[in-house]
Amino acid sequence: MLAHRDLVRVATLAARRAAEHIRAAAGSLGPQRWDQKAPRDFVSEVDRGAERLIREALLSAYPDSLIMGEELSPDAAPPAGASPLLWIVDPLDGTANFLHRYPWYAVSIAAVRDGSLEVGVVLDIPRDILYTAAAGDGAWAAGQRLAVSTIADPSFSLIGTGFPFRTPELLPRYLRHFCGISGQVSGIRRAGSASLDLVDVALGRFDGFWELSLAPWDIAAGTLIVREAGGVVTDLAESPEVLRHGSIVAGNPAMHRWLIGILGQ
Repeated sequence: MLAHRDLVRVATLAARRAAEHIRAAAGSLGPQRWDQKAPRDFVSEVDRGAERLIREALLSAYPDSLIMGEELSPDAAPPAGASPLLWIVDPLDGTANFLHRYPWYAVSIAAVRDGSLEVGVVLDIPRDILYTAAAGDGAWAAGQRLAVSTIADPSFSLIGTGFPFRTPELLPRYLRHFCGISGQVSGIRRAGSASLDLVDVALGRFDGFWELSLAPWDIAAGTLIVREAGGVVTDLAESPEVLRHGSIVAGNPAMHRWLIGILGQ
């Protein structure tokens, strides 16, 4: 079994190289240089360049591993019966924020073997804060162990969310969820980077988080960080298997239970 510390080290190196590339381009891309993968879903040469740098760093250290990256290899998966190391990579989580110079975006890298998350790394690029987790070893930032909040009363809670902008057919369902939650909590926030939203759950800034439509690269690293900080992450059906396209509900144990109950009504 690969040592967690080595996986974290390599993922951190890859994330920092990508972050340097992204910072160097910040504020330089006008709308004429944005590409649309789908309506309201933008990508740029910066995303693709960052993913290439991440691939080079990861494959240099682990040449037999596979990479599922949002921009260059979104469909990568181990062949049936095989169990190579799989990296799940979002080179720039929060592209729209980056393109509009809104300072809330990150690099997200997770390592998975046999379907289980081994390590997760999220690098908050504007603030240069690194968050890491390894299975069974906790979640950390700057030498401090992360822990989810202890708030159990929804009226005191702050909840994070994400809008289904790629899947507008889910908007009526989302609005019902929003109405059911907003009247019972102290506030709801939407910042536009799922990996950082999950980090905020792990930090105890958010007491819970939900979104209806995310991809594996959006949430892989953040999921492990939340779980290693004592939180719970499932889909709406309460399955812990979230490394696929679909919904996610995260929070401290009490708020996760409450969110599942509200969202299921």
